[in-house]
Amino acid sequence: MNYIKISFLAAYLLMCTAISAQKKQINIACVGNSITYGATVKDREKNSYPAQLQAMLGDGYSVTNFGVSARTLLRNGNYPYWTEEAFHNALNSKPDVVFILLGTNDSKGMNRPFYNEFEKDYSDLIDSFRNLSSHPRVIMLLPTAVFTNDANSIYDSVVVNNIIPMSREVAYNKKCEVLDLHPLFLGKEHLLSDGVHPGAEGQTLIAERLYEQLQLNESKVNLFSKIKNPLTNSDFYGFDCADFKFENRDCKIVKPRTAGKGMPWIWRARFWGHEPQTDIALLERGFYLVYCDVAELYGNKQAISIWDGFYKRMRSLGLNKKAAMEGMSRGGAYVYNWAAANPSKVACVYADAPVLDFKSWPGGK
Repeated sequence: MNYIKISFLAAYLLMCTAISAQKKQINIACVGNSITYGATVKDREKNSYPAQLQAMLGDGYSVTNFGVSARTLLRNGNYPYWTEEAFHNALNSKPDVVFILLGTNDSKGMNRPFYNEFEKDYSDLIDSFRNLSSHPRVIMLLPTAVFTNDANSIYDSVVVNNIIPMSREVAYNKKCEVLDLHPLFLGKEHLLSDGVHPGAEGQTLIAERLYEQLQLNESKVNLFSKIKNPLTNSDFYGFDCADFKFENRDCKIVKPRTAGKGMPWIWRARFWGHEPQTDIALLERGFYLVYCDVAELYGNKQAISIWDGFYKRMRSLGLNKKAAMEGMSRGGAYVYNWAAANPSKVACVYADAPVLDFKSWPGGK
């Protein structure tokens, strides 16, 4: 009898081991240039961001580095990624997730004449992965900041004013997740060994940001379909924006590609689209962004009343009970007055140079 029990237990354990072994690892392909490859990084096999991401994720994931130094996104660039064996190997790996970090080398002077082809080439690259049988989740990574002085070579102003806007346009048209790595390195030139390539510590920043994104699940909520008002769609830095009316007020909702747990949101008070860094950073992290224009009311009781109704409307769409309030300049008066009247409905207040005493505005009058 004991032998039968032991044999049964052994068989059961073997079966569990076999089932565990059959669990499919999540394949992640890191496509990119020398920054992905880990150029100039000491012991890059361990310290490149794909290697560090692997260490963070553990055995349930398989992260492969398909980076090739000096390569461009442009097919007509001086060294196109398209012709590389690494590109074909990335496709053949049947990835579940693809991170694409290209564009830095496209900022070189010799590649700028082909910028009219950039968006098509990027769209085609995304499609080449999306059309795979594995139907991977494709995440675009905007280039990191660079600190070089040669305007004909890799140049940050070209990255900021050309490469990043074109990439965001692709993200909007392809409905693709996009992460902006550029702000991670602003003011951190010491993390780049030669002004272009992040060292091991900089690679950690990238790996941590990618790890954070993988914790978000793609949003299946079609919040826009719940807006009964007539609406129009527009592009907000690569994200889908719905424009509509509430009590004859201009309103907007921008939705993230991946919604955070609990449907978090940030409520912008004034100056829509001005200095949008915070808005973009939170959209990337799963926050919705909303706006209701009460500009001429300067945060008075009528403004608070309109916002009370707008809050109820946002809650009816499924957004979180608590909003993160964003007050820039004169918007400070709006968000603090509404927060004071509705403290239980506020997660936090983010104020940027807020005006709280109108006797001091404008110009100290």
